[in-house]
Amino acid sequence: MKEFQLIEHYFHRQNQQRRDVKLGIGDDCALVQVPENKSLAISCDTLVEGVHFFADMPARELGYKSLAVNLSDLAAMGAEPAWMTLALTLPEVNQTWLQGFSEGLFEAADYYGVSLIGGDTTRGPLSINITIHGLVPNDTALKRSGAKVGDWIYVTGTLGDSALGLNILAGKVQVDADNKDYLIGRHYRPTPRVLAGQSLRSLASSAIDLSDGLMSDLGHILKASEVGAIIDVGSIPQSEAMTSSVSQDDALSYGLTGGEDYELLFTVPESQRGALDTALLHAGVKFSKIGQISAGRELKLLLDGQAFIPNFSGFEHF
Repeated sequence: MKEFQLIEHYFHRQNQQRRDVKLGIGDDCALVQVPENKSLAISCDTLVEGVHFFADMPARELGYKSLAVNLSDLAAMGAEPAWMTLALTLPEVNQTWLQGFSEGLFEAADYYGVSLIGGDTTRGPLSINITIHGLVPNDTALKRSGAKVGDWIYVTGTLGDSALGLNILAGKVQVDADNKDYLIGRHYRPTPRVLAGQSLRSLASSAIDLSDGLMSDLGHILKASEVGAIIDVGSIPQSEAMTSSVSQDDALSYGLTGGEDYELLFTVPESQRGALDTALLHAGVKFSKIGQISAGRELKLLLDGQAFIPNFSGFEHF
């Protein structure tokens, strides 16, 4: 199957394009209509075999995750997903793999209202590069730089599940069957908090998605906002699958440094805490308060009121 046949067969879905796509796949460029009152949010991620995923990762799960991690970036800015381009590097044309990958990709795209509007294919080591485009009302985008002293620090969902799932896949940890399926599922299929991000636009003072782990990503907010933070390690939300599978120390390690959860970390002023409860209730997202922004530049960790000094390193994509 040649390049244009491949694109036509697996990735050309013109009948499912958004109305704001004026010209999609099939020309030198795509043409889209950007509303006058909105800004364009753009992000790009690359997934490389052996760096970001194992060679035996199911193709459908890889297709889904490839888009989900990009959607999480839009969620962190409070943007509405709109369009994507895909650059796919393949060692060979494996039609079974392509069928599964495209099905997973479009499963996520259809659910979140994203149109594939262009891209490229080439031969080489397997890698997936997606550029995602979203829309956000002017002057409402969430940023990393708005946290203020006294703001409360929150996270959505539970933390550490994806990193534990990765270690299960790598054969480093063994857990019971039910927990294994759940934890690997959280690694393969993160949930981008798109609706939650949009709900936070008028409430949160800063936000970021958790791709590299709580400590690393919180550090980005603290640096951009020029503030410090106090984190209650015991309040970090964790799943039952996590706490029933590993020791408390290991659970704390996963919660603080485990990457690829793609939950949202955000800060909220005291004056908006009541509105936050209502907003995220409508978004159907569980969230937890884990600390507070402080003066200075230091990140302090507390456990049961005492200083907590972690003895583990940060997350890496193997």
